[in-house]
Amino acid sequence: MARKDDDEKVTVVEQGVYPVPDIPIKELLDSIPAHCFRRSAFRSSLYIFWDLFVIVASYKATQYLDARITPANLNLPSPYLYTAASFALWSLYGFWAGLFGTGLWVIGHECGHQAFSESKTINNAVGLVLHSAVGVPYHSWRVSHAKHHASTGHMTQDQVFVPSTRSEVGLPPFDPAREDLLGSRVTEEVKKELWEALGDSPIGAILSPASYLIGGWWLYITTNASGQARYPKGTNHFNPNAPMYAPHHYNQVILSTFGILVWLAAVGVSINHWGFLEVFRTYLVPYLWINHWLVLITFLQHTDPLLPHYRAPEFTFARGALATLDRSLLGDLGSVAAWIGSHATNGISETHVLHHISSKIPHYHAWEASAALKKKLASAGIPIEGRPGGWAEMIRVFKECKFVEDEGDVVFFKNAFGLAKMKPRMPESGTASDSGIEVDTK
Repeated sequence: MARKDDDEKVTVVEQGVYPVPDIPIKELLDSIPAHCFRRSAFRSSLYIFWDLFVIVASYKATQYLDARITPANLNLPSPYLYTAASFALWSLYGFWAGLFGTGLWVIGHECGHQAFSESKTINNAVGLVLHSAVGVPYHSWRVSHAKHHASTGHMTQDQVFVPSTRSEVGLPPFDPAREDLLGSRVTEEVKKELWEALGDSPIGAILSPASYLIGGWWLYITTNASGQARYPKGTNHFNPNAPMYAPHHYNQVILSTFGILVWLAAVGVSINHWGFLEVFRTYLVPYLWINHWLVLITFLQHTDPLLPHYRAPEFTFARGALATLDRSLLGDLGSVAAWIGSHATNGISETHVLHHISSKIPHYHAWEASAALKKKLASAGIPIEGRPGGWAEMIRVFKECKFVEDEGDVVFFKNAFGLAKMKPRMPESGTASDSGIEVDTK
């Protein structure tokens, strides 16, 4: 809640307090039932077959119904309505297939974390196929994603969704006489300056997240958009000499790029054989939905005014892992939509904090493991449950998360008025150990 002091022309906001955790990672892992760490190639494969079955069945049903949208079967008042009905039917198919296609993407992602099976060879073979089939350079992204897990929320080591600082967005230097470093107090003069630089018009508040959802994935892997700012210009996931890769990754990046070239060739051959319209409505529309859900889910997991980001002196693996949120995908549309969202995407949005504590736990154990972890964290007062994930939430977060300060070892997003929703409370004990961390970047 904000209040305005008219005499001094200062806005003061009452902030929430974030208790910076000091919990050893081993203690968090020990709270999870042992059987949740078991991986089964057979059981994991069943989810691949189920997702593919739903997509194929949806396609066949759409074909069947589309063939019956004719004057012989339907009496519609205008010939244009037949085209509109067909368009609506195929749009529904694209949305539905995109959700379950995201489920396949999640299984490929689990392969990259070695959560699909006990065999690294099986994991990487299946992951290469699944991720290449949805336009993801498997090993290239696997390595950078593992680095993201190792340094989640770290201002100079995290790989993606790294907040822009005050200086990076071109704002005037922080002035302690006119504003509070933690974002609890800002003069009207500073608010006006910041709003003129960062404020969104109603249309801009919609278009910015919309463009992010449409092109964010490819901009990230090809130009490092929203990635680590210290990487040089031209950093991308197709260059084996990029700074996020070690020399032993060279052949893996080349193989991943080859997988993308095969994917592009397959799309081209399919268009040549069946025509662009058929490939577009059958595959490309669901593919665009997959990219959309990938960006929406991962962005909202890591971006919120509730979440801290750390600089090196205060970062630990556990703190970074807990600087994420679980969200009910499509939960803002009701319980049925929430069930569909979680089922189709294999719970990736709903169990994300657990995934950062131990990324080798397969999704079919993640629900039980997440429930056990939340019991452990309940007494700590750490916010790990965010608002439901959806388009309205994207707009809200875009509006509230504009920049973080250049100073401070624990920082929170400030909005376009320079106000922050949270402030940190540091633990009395020393920094927790990172013992127990396993991150596979090999």
